[in-house]
Amino acid sequence: MAASFTLYQSFAELCADGTFDLDSNTFKVSLHTSSHTPSASGDIVFADVDAEVSNANGYTTGGATLGSVTWTRSAGVAKLDAADTVWTASGGSIVARYAILRATGTLNGLVDPLVGYILLDTTPANVTATDGNTLTLIWNASGIVTISIT
Repeated sequence: MAASFTLYQSFAELCADGTFDLDSNTFKVSLHTSSHTPSASGDIVFADVDAEVSNANGYTTGGATLGSVTWTRSAGVAKLDAADTVWTASGGSIVARYAILRATGTLNGLVDPLVGYILLDTTPANVTATDGNTLTLIWNASGIVTISIT
């Protein structure tokens, strides 16, 4: 299964105006069903997205907080990275089509502004973690978001 990551268009604007403080924001990633249709140009805050996976079977509504978040800058390249995110299905399956990354809290008047989303399978198809198995987001070794100035 190949996944693709898309930044919301508002992310660049919100970085530029200081809404995001990538050094100190807390980030969460949530799972969403195929009933959701992401809009890279229209979605800005978490309230703009729908069809989150139900609170059951090892998934908690609101998603998982990213661990070990780092924001590094060196030689014109800045990188946001974190530890891989893992959900373990318990009592049933976790079924998702999208993962949505956001900052949490009210930032510059925006509640839970969005960073980007992942289409978990580019077929596209649902991704299923059956009971006792894991659904793991392995963040790119080059970082979740990399900004390069040349």
